[in-house]
Amino acid sequence: MAVINIDGAKVSYRVDGEGPGLVLVHGTGGDGESNWGHLVEQLAPHWKVVRPDYSGSGETEDSGKPLSIPSLAAQVIAAARAADAVPFDLVGFSLGASLAAYIAAEYPDDVRAVVLLAGFDSGEDGRMQLEFGLWRDLIHSDRRAMARLLLLTGFSPVFLASFSPLQIEENIDAIIAGNQWEGMGRQVELDLTLDVTDQVKRISKPTLVIGCTHDQMVPPAHARALAEAIAGARYAELDSGHLAPVERPDEFVQLVTEFLRARGR
Repeated sequence: MAVINIDGAKVSYRVDGEGPGLVLVHGTGGDGESNWGHLVEQLAPHWKVVRPDYSGSGETEDSGKPLSIPSLAAQVIAAARAADAVPFDLVGFSLGASLAAYIAAEYPDDVRAVVLLAGFDSGEDGRMQLEFGLWRDLIHSDRRAMARLLLLTGFSPVFLASFSPLQIEENIDAIIAGNQWEGMGRQVELDLTLDVTDQVKRISKPTLVIGCTHDQMVPPAHARALAEAIAGARYAELDSGHLAPVERPDEFVQLVTEFLRARGR
């Protein structure tokens, strides 16, 4: 674990492997280890893998002020530069995909190619406002209910049905114990207000957009819209719920690896 200071925040990040840079940006409530740790073994033989924890996640410390896409993007860039991983291929998941889209547009000299998994360019539609508003309320009032909701809507019905009652309870306990809840609450507030539609239209890098067929958190229509808005973007879809890195790890890594290595990465 390493730390870089930027704008009053102490941003933690992990680096594994050698070679061209690959920056992995986690989603709301996750961090570089919980979203990506189980995939590093497959990626590190080919890339120098950088996993930053932006504000609200992991070991990163900051003032606790409201979050913004520009400030979180600056943290990701600072970690990548500190790791000597620039220019890099960039993979973002959920809120991390919104961040990755912003970075690709605003820091084009640092980015080679982009993968956006289960992403969205704005949280303004009624369904997402309802969902993220419920998350915000449950984070403050009933975290066990929030953990149950994350499982219920994070995985596809078929995948979740394979869990035993004991496994479900163990997962709920792990979510409650492992989450940085106050930080997640700040990230949810950002989900409710973010808008990177302008940046999405300005992405000029090779881009793969991945949707998840059974995604109940960020329905795949959002990913399809991202692909349509980015010139030359390729679209693929995983037979998965929102938490595809957990539910379909091998298929996800295969999509990412084939896309990036086909471009000489």
